[in-house]
Amino acid sequence: MTEATYRIHGATGEWEVVIGLEVHAQVTSNAKLFSGASTTFGAEPNTQVSLVDAAMPGMLPVPNRECIRQAVRTGMAIDAQINRYSRFDRKNYFYADLPQGYQISQLYHPIVGEGQIVVTLDEKNPDSATKTIGIERIHVEQDAGKLMHDQHPTRSYVDLNRSGVALMEIVSKPDMRSPVEAGAYVKKLRSILRYVGSCDGNMEEGSMRADVNVSVRKPGEPFGTRTETKNVNSVRFVMAVIEHEANRQVDVLEGGGQIVQETRLYDPDRNETRSMRSKEDAHDYRYFPDPDLLPLELDDAFLEECRASLPELPDAKRKRYESELSLSAYNAAVLTAEAETARWFEALVSESARIQGKSEGDVAKAAANWLLSELFGALNRLGKDLDSSPVSPAQGAELLALVADGTLSGTLAKQVFEIMLETGDTAGKIVEEKGLKQTSDTGAIEEAAAKVIADNADKVEQYRGGKEALFGFFVGQTMKAMGGKANPKVVNEILKKALQAGE
Repeated sequence: MTEATYRIHGATGEWEVVIGLEVHAQVTSNAKLFSGASTTFGAEPNTQVSLVDAAMPGMLPVPNRECIRQAVRTGMAIDAQINRYSRFDRKNYFYADLPQGYQISQLYHPIVGEGQIVVTLDEKNPDSATKTIGIERIHVEQDAGKLMHDQHPTRSYVDLNRSGVALMEIVSKPDMRSPVEAGAYVKKLRSILRYVGSCDGNMEEGSMRADVNVSVRKPGEPFGTRTETKNVNSVRFVMAVIEHEANRQVDVLEGGGQIVQETRLYDPDRNETRSMRSKEDAHDYRYFPDPDLLPLELDDAFLEECRASLPELPDAKRKRYESELSLSAYNAAVLTAEAETARWFEALVSESARIQGKSEGDVAKAAANWLLSELFGALNRLGKDLDSSPVSPAQGAELLALVADGTLSGTLAKQVFEIMLETGDTAGKIVEEKGLKQTSDTGAIEEAAAKVIADNADKVEQYRGGKEALFGFFVGQTMKAMGGKANPKVVNEILKKALQAGE
């Protein structure tokens, strides 16, 4: 299966877009890449700066083992080549937020080589087309600081809190050909990083951002000149940058102009890219091996430790949910898209199986349906996520168990759930206090059904005349008369018998 080919229709014919992404992912670690300073988001300016980060004379960098470990684990998660030998280089340039006058990065010998990511192009249809996007490399580098232009009318200030923060630069091959493919790639990469635990993926906080490389060409022709739009911080903006920049380039080329290799910035308010500076090549940065850092040489024990620490990854988990838990492809895809959702679901299934004395496969479908419809719907309404859910997996499992054993009908379960959201009380407590137990008292149900039939003689006649769709009306009226507490199965049985008796 293939996605419909994305083309830009210009005055001179069709144009193809070529896209490559350089994703900067902040490494989840206990400190910065070469110092022990904190990396907590939102701290006051210049409160998380060591002497190394500030480039004080005589300060020597020491690699943070955890940062190296996380980069290797990320490489393993995308089935990439792990380079046992890698080396740090100095990338020389002057900028006010770069106190050393150079950035410590990796160019010639990165820690991770080629890998790949398989993306689904329509997330609402897990059986839709997939595409394999090549990864060229992952290298580790230190972040620069931040210029603050809004603190003073005539001056810019420098915040060095981010100076020295460990980044993985994940460089794709120019394999993407549409905004949809690029969006799917960023989502899948973010999902993998979160599963691995090597980056939290919070693009709005700047811990994951993308440099978007775009060029256009007539189909089948060589690659065109690319531009790079820096620091794009959402999936939606990545897709918008590609669409705008590709159309801009087509307009320039068809107008007889040339594309300049340059760095651009994206303005989301105007939905446009603007030129920032001419794009430098590697030789402009005068890369050379950092003389203060020995090469990294990874041994078998370290690599084995990294591999053993990897969790079950989203694609493998999705397949297991389909095969072992008999979930639909769609439900399995949604439940595994984010590590947080999968963890919550597995806790819900485990606790449901324990309470009900059943296998996880027996309770998984009901758990998945409730989580994806009832809980997600409620959280969207409340503006919360699973981490801040008022209902825990254990409380959800208790509610599902009360439905499974017949204590609650589906209607009553919804009522109980709403009270759980408001109060935080358990389902069992609410059922006892509010008297919301489902009843299977045949005498009471027969009495209610008889009254409904007696009060609706015209509809009874129509039903017996062949209008069988009216049966739902009688069920609804009987349930209403019972205050929603009647067992629907018993209601159905009693009504069928009563309505057939007079035929």
